[in-house]
Amino acid sequence: MAGDWQRDVTPSTDAPASVEEPRPATHPTAEPEGNGKAAADARPATAAAGGGADDGADVQGDLDELVKTAAQRDEYLALAQRTQADFENYRKRVAKESRAAAERGAVGLAKELLPALDNLDRAIAAAEQSDPLLAGVKLVRGELAGALARCGIESFSPLGESFDPALHEAVATAPQGETEGAPASGTVVEVYQPGYRLGSSVIRPARVLVAA
Repeated sequence: MAGDWQRDVTPSTDAPASVEEPRPATHPTAEPEGNGKAAADARPATAAAGGGADDGADVQGDLDELVKTAAQRDEYLALAQRTQADFENYRKRVAKESRAAAERGAVGLAKELLPALDNLDRAIAAAEQSDPLLAGVKLVRGELAGALARCGIESFSPLGESFDPALHEAVATAPQGETEGAPASGTVVEVYQPGYRLGSSVIRPARVLVAA
């Protein structure tokens, strides 16, 4: 029995299991409150400064583009105005030349027809009123005069008017007495041949007798 007890109480030679001692918890070092807030404020300010610079460059670029576009617009507008003025001058010149050509054609036609018209007038003046051909001659004369009138050519007879060398051709002068009612000197007292004109242009002056 004694031997068994000794065996029971003999301390065990096995080493007890090691137990890890708990370590104190570690916490991140906290930054001072003032420094953290300043850094937080600095970051948005820096970003805002960078964004403002970019916006300013964009605005300047837009302004430069607008100035360039306005200059091109002014250039195109000036070109269009010059082109319009040139075209208007060309249109007026062509219209003036066309009118002048038409007048030259009418004047040339009138100069060819006036001798025939004068002969018809002489035939009418010399014909007997009972002549059966007189009506036909008058009809032809009226047709020619109407054709000239449609071209803008009109005749004028300055009987009783003052002599105008731009419109009249004095064939002769007739002395006038001092009697009452006598025409004044320089007055047309007889028309030998009527004149013709187109507007203000005289095709043929009237051949007249002028009081001296």
